Amino acid sequence: MEKLNFRTLQANEIDCRISTVKENGISLLLYKDARVDQNILDEVMGPMNWQRHHTRENANCIVSLWDSEKGQWIDKEDTGTESYTEKEKGLASDSFKRACFNWGIGRELYTAPFIWINSLDCNITKSGSKFTCYDSFYVSQIGYDKSRNINSLVICRQKDKKEVFSMGKQTAKQGKETKEKAEPAPETPGSLSEEAKSSNKVTVPMIASVKSLVEKYSNKGLKMEKILAMYKIKKIEDMTLENYKDCMDKLKLYEKEDSKHE
Repeated sequence: MEKLNFRTLQANEIDCRISTVKENGISLLLYKDARVDQNILDEVMGPMNWQRHHTRENANCIVSLWDSEKGQWIDKEDTGTESYTEKEKGLASDSFKRACFNWGIGRELYTAPFIWINSLDCNITKSGSKFTCYDSFYVSQIGYDKSRNINSLVICRQKDKKEVFSMGKQTAKQGKETKEKAEPAPETPGSLSEEAKSSNKVTVPMIASVKSLVEKYSNKGLKMEKILAMYKIKKIEDMTLENYKDCMDKLKLYEKEDSKHE
Protein backbone atom coordinates (compact mmCIF):
# COMPACT_ATOMS: atom_id res chain seq x y z
CA MET A 1 0.00 0.00 0.00
CA GLU A 2 1.35 3.40 -0.95
CA LYS A 3 1.79 5.92 1.84
CA LEU A 4 -1.62 7.32 2.65
CA ASN A 5 -2.02 11.08 2.58
CA PHE A 6 -5.16 11.98 4.48
CA ARG A 7 -5.39 15.77 4.43
CA THR A 8 -5.88 17.89 7.53
CA LEU A 9 -9.40 18.95 8.46
CA GLN A 10 -10.77 22.23 7.15
CA ALA A 11 -12.43 24.77 9.45
CA ASN A 12 -15.95 23.88 8.27
CA GLU A 13 -15.31 20.19 9.04
CA ILE A 14 -14.58 20.79 12.72
CA ASP A 15 -17.25 21.19 15.40
CA CYS A 16 -17.00 22.79 18.84
CA ARG A 17 -18.42 21.14 21.94
CA ILE A 18 -18.73 22.69 25.39
CA SER A 19 -16.63 20.65 27.81
CA THR A 20 -16.95 22.44 31.15
CA VAL A 21 -19.05 25.37 32.36
CA LYS A 22 -17.94 27.59 35.22
CA GLU A 23 -19.30 30.84 36.58
CA ASN A 24 -16.53 32.80 34.88
CA GLY A 25 -16.44 30.97 31.54
CA ILE A 26 -16.50 27.74 29.56
CA SER A 27 -13.97 25.42 27.93
CA LEU A 28 -14.43 23.97 24.45
CA LEU A 29 -13.29 20.80 22.72
CA LEU A 30 -12.83 20.32 18.98
CA TYR A 31 -14.25 17.21 17.33
CA LYS A 32 -15.20 15.79 13.94
CA ASP A 33 -18.42 14.32 12.60
CA ALA A 34 -18.54 10.76 11.22
CA ARG A 35 -19.62 12.15 7.85
CA VAL A 36 -16.29 13.97 7.62
CA ASP A 37 -14.48 10.65 7.98
CA GLN A 38 -16.66 9.09 5.30
CA ASN A 39 -16.04 11.97 2.89
CA ILE A 40 -12.26 11.87 3.38
CA LEU A 41 -12.16 8.08 2.96
CA ASP A 42 -14.14 8.43 -0.28
CA GLU A 43 -11.84 11.25 -1.38
CA VAL A 44 -8.54 9.45 -0.74
CA MET A 45 -9.36 5.75 -1.08
CA GLY A 46 -12.39 5.84 -3.35
CA PRO A 47 -15.89 4.67 -2.31
CA MET A 48 -15.16 1.03 -3.21
CA ASN A 49 -11.82 0.74 -1.41
CA TRP A 50 -12.81 1.05 2.23
CA GLN A 51 -15.33 -0.64 4.50
CA ARG A 52 -16.44 -0.70 8.13
CA HIS A 53 -17.61 -3.49 10.42
CA HIS A 54 -19.04 -3.29 13.92
CA THR A 55 -18.72 -5.90 16.66
CA ARG A 56 -19.80 -6.23 20.29
CA GLU A 57 -23.15 -4.53 19.59
CA ASN A 58 -21.48 -1.53 17.92
CA ALA A 59 -18.98 -1.02 20.77
CA ASN A 60 -16.09 -1.79 18.40
CA CYS A 61 -15.55 -0.65 14.83
CA ILE A 62 -13.12 -2.04 12.28
CA VAL A 63 -12.22 0.27 9.38
CA SER A 64 -10.60 -1.66 6.53
CA LEU A 65 -8.69 -0.15 3.60
CA TRP A 66 -7.92 -2.09 0.43
CA ASP A 67 -4.22 -2.71 -0.27
CA SER A 68 -4.01 -3.34 -4.01
CA GLU A 69 -0.34 -4.38 -3.78
CA LYS A 70 -1.03 -7.15 -1.26
CA GLY A 71 -4.50 -7.87 -2.57
CA GLN A 72 -6.05 -7.78 0.89
CA TRP A 73 -7.90 -5.60 3.36
CA ILE A 74 -5.87 -3.88 6.11
CA ASP A 75 -7.81 -3.40 9.35
CA LYS A 76 -7.63 -0.91 12.20
CA GLU A 77 -10.01 -1.16 15.13
CA ASP A 78 -11.13 0.91 18.11
CA THR A 79 -13.92 1.09 20.65
CA GLY A 80 -16.42 3.87 21.32
CA THR A 81 -18.61 5.26 24.08
CA GLU A 82 -22.37 5.72 24.17
CA SER A 83 -23.98 9.11 23.57
CA TYR A 84 -26.82 10.53 25.62
CA THR A 85 -29.19 10.33 22.65
CA GLU A 86 -29.70 7.51 20.14
CA LYS A 87 -27.66 5.08 22.22
CA GLU A 88 -26.80 2.46 19.58
CA LYS A 89 -26.28 4.93 16.74
CA GLY A 90 -24.09 7.12 18.93
CA LEU A 91 -21.95 4.17 19.98
CA ALA A 92 -21.46 3.03 16.38
CA SER A 93 -20.59 6.55 15.24
CA ASP A 94 -18.08 7.09 18.05
CA SER A 95 -16.29 3.78 17.49
CA PHE A 96 -16.11 4.56 13.75
CA LYS A 97 -14.58 8.00 14.35
CA ARG A 98 -12.04 6.54 16.77
CA ALA A 99 -11.05 3.85 14.28
CA CYS A 100 -10.53 6.57 11.66
CA PHE A 101 -8.29 8.42 14.14
CA ASN A 102 -6.13 5.27 14.08
CA TRP A 103 -5.74 5.71 10.32
CA GLY A 104 -4.69 9.33 10.91
CA ILE A 105 -7.90 11.09 9.89
CA GLY A 106 -8.37 14.15 12.11
CA ARG A 107 -5.50 13.18 14.40
CA GLU A 108 -4.36 16.81 14.31
CA LEU A 109 -7.25 17.66 16.64
CA TYR A 110 -5.17 16.13 19.45
CA THR A 111 -2.81 19.11 19.11
CA ALA A 112 -5.54 21.68 19.85
CA PRO A 113 -4.74 24.20 22.62
CA PHE A 114 -6.78 24.57 25.78
CA ILE A 115 -9.76 26.68 24.66
CA TRP A 116 -11.27 28.94 27.32
CA ILE A 117 -14.13 31.37 26.60
CA ASN A 118 -14.65 34.16 29.14
CA SER A 119 -18.16 34.60 30.57
CA LEU A 120 -18.28 38.02 28.86
CA ASP A 121 -18.26 36.22 25.51
CA CYS A 122 -20.95 33.62 26.25
CA ASN A 123 -24.30 33.35 28.01
CA ILE A 124 -23.98 31.36 31.24
CA THR A 125 -27.01 30.63 33.40
CA LYS A 126 -27.20 29.07 36.84
CA SER A 127 -29.44 26.06 37.41
CA GLY A 128 -29.45 25.08 41.05
CA SER A 129 -25.83 24.62 42.06
CA LYS A 130 -24.62 24.13 38.48
CA PHE A 131 -23.96 26.45 35.56
CA THR A 132 -25.10 25.85 31.99
CA CYS A 133 -24.44 27.41 28.59
CA TYR A 134 -26.49 26.85 25.45
CA ASP A 135 -24.42 28.98 23.09
CA SER A 136 -23.04 27.43 19.93
CA PHE A 137 -19.57 28.08 18.53
CA TYR A 138 -17.76 27.33 15.29
CA VAL A 139 -14.22 27.29 13.92
CA SER A 140 -13.80 30.18 11.50
CA GLN A 141 -10.11 29.65 10.81
CA ILE A 142 -7.52 26.97 11.47
CA GLY A 143 -3.92 26.53 10.37
CA TYR A 144 -1.30 23.79 10.66
CA ASP A 145 2.48 23.53 10.59
CA LYS A 146 4.33 21.07 8.37
CA SER A 147 4.03 18.41 11.10
CA ARG A 148 0.23 18.77 11.01
CA ASN A 149 0.07 20.45 14.43
CA ILE A 150 -2.46 23.25 14.92
CA ASN A 151 -0.61 26.58 14.97
CA SER A 152 -3.46 29.03 14.44
CA LEU A 153 -7.10 28.90 15.48
CA VAL A 154 -10.03 31.32 15.53
CA ILE A 155 -13.39 30.45 17.11
CA CYS A 156 -16.57 32.54 16.85
CA ARG A 157 -19.95 32.51 18.56
CA GLN A 158 -22.69 31.28 16.22
CA LYS A 159 -25.46 33.76 17.00
CA ASP A 160 -23.54 36.97 16.32
CA LYS A 161 -20.32 35.76 14.60
CA LYS A 162 -18.29 37.39 17.39
CA GLU A 163 -14.69 36.21 17.68
CA VAL A 164 -14.28 34.69 21.15
CA PHE A 165 -10.94 32.86 20.88
CA SER A 166 -7.85 33.28 18.74
CA MET A 167 -4.39 31.76 18.69
CA GLY A 168 -1.68 32.55 16.17
CA LYS A 169 -4.27 34.36 14.04
CA GLN A 170 -3.20 34.97 10.45
CA THR A 171 -4.55 37.00 7.57
CA ALA A 172 -5.47 35.14 4.39
CA LYS A 173 -2.22 36.36 2.80
CA GLN A 174 -0.11 35.25 5.75
CA GLY A 175 -1.81 31.86 5.77
CA LYS A 176 -1.04 31.39 2.09
CA GLU A 177 2.60 32.36 2.56
CA THR A 178 2.95 30.00 5.52
CA LYS A 179 1.48 27.12 3.56
CA GLU A 180 3.75 27.77 0.58
CA LYS A 181 6.90 28.05 2.66
CA ALA A 182 5.90 25.19 4.99
CA GLU A 183 7.83 26.82 7.78
CA PRO A 184 8.24 24.80 10.98
CA ALA A 185 5.92 25.87 13.76
CA PRO A 186 5.26 24.87 17.37
CA GLU A 187 3.70 21.63 18.42
CA THR A 188 1.03 21.24 21.06
CA PRO A 189 1.27 23.35 24.22
CA GLY A 190 2.22 20.28 26.21
CA SER A 191 5.06 19.23 23.91
CA LEU A 192 8.09 21.01 22.54
CA SER A 193 9.05 21.33 18.88
CA GLU A 194 12.67 21.26 17.76
CA GLU A 195 12.39 24.97 16.94
CA ALA A 196 11.20 25.75 20.45
CA LYS A 197 13.93 23.62 22.03
CA SER A 198 16.66 25.37 20.08
CA SER A 199 15.41 28.89 20.84
CA ASN A 200 14.47 28.15 24.48
CA LYS A 201 11.49 30.49 24.03
CA VAL A 202 7.81 29.76 24.47
CA THR A 203 5.68 29.46 21.34
CA VAL A 204 2.30 30.99 20.49
CA PRO A 205 0.23 27.92 21.55
CA MET A 206 2.13 27.77 24.85
CA ILE A 207 1.41 31.43 25.56
CA ALA A 208 -2.26 30.93 24.64
CA SER A 209 -2.48 27.93 26.97
CA VAL A 210 -1.06 29.87 29.95
CA LYS A 211 -3.29 32.88 29.29
CA SER A 212 -6.40 30.70 29.02
CA LEU A 213 -5.69 28.93 32.31
CA VAL A 214 -4.95 32.21 34.09
CA GLU A 215 -8.25 33.61 32.85
CA LYS A 216 -10.09 30.44 33.84
CA TYR A 217 -8.87 30.57 37.44
CA SER A 218 -8.85 34.34 37.90
CA ASN A 219 -11.76 33.95 40.33
CA LYS A 220 -9.43 31.94 42.57
CA GLY A 221 -6.94 34.78 42.82
CA LEU A 222 -4.69 33.69 39.96
CA LYS A 223 -3.28 36.74 38.18
CA MET A 224 -0.84 37.12 35.31
CA GLU A 225 1.09 39.64 37.41
CA LYS A 226 1.88 36.90 39.93
CA ILE A 227 3.28 34.65 37.23
CA LEU A 228 5.42 37.43 35.76
CA ALA A 229 6.76 38.29 39.21
CA MET A 230 7.44 34.62 40.01
CA TYR A 231 9.75 34.28 37.01
CA LYS A 232 11.04 37.88 37.13
CA ILE A 233 9.91 38.72 33.61
CA LYS A 234 8.09 41.74 32.19
CA LYS A 235 5.79 39.91 29.77
CA ILE A 236 4.65 36.35 29.20
CA GLU A 237 6.53 36.17 25.88
CA ASP A 238 9.81 36.43 27.84
CA MET A 239 9.24 33.03 29.45
CA THR A 240 11.86 30.34 28.92
CA LEU A 241 10.87 26.74 28.30
CA GLU A 242 11.93 25.87 31.85
CA ASN A 243 9.65 28.65 33.16
CA TYR A 244 6.80 27.33 31.04
CA LYS A 245 7.11 23.73 32.23
CA ASP A 246 7.27 24.84 35.86
CA CYS A 247 4.32 27.19 35.38
CA MET A 248 2.14 24.50 33.77
CA ASP A 249 2.93 22.11 36.63
CA LYS A 250 1.75 24.74 39.10
CA LEU A 251 -1.39 25.54 37.07
CA LYS A 252 -2.29 21.84 37.06
CA LEU A 253 -2.69 22.10 40.83
CA TYR A 254 -5.59 24.50 40.24
CA GLU A 255 -7.20 21.98 37.89
CA LYS A 256 -6.79 19.13 40.39
CA GLU A 257 -8.29 21.22 43.16
CA ASP A 258 -11.13 22.29 40.88
CA SER A 259 -11.95 18.70 39.90
CA LYS A 260 -12.40 17.74 43.56
CA HIS A 261 -15.39 20.07 43.81
CA GLU A 262 -17.16 18.98 40.61
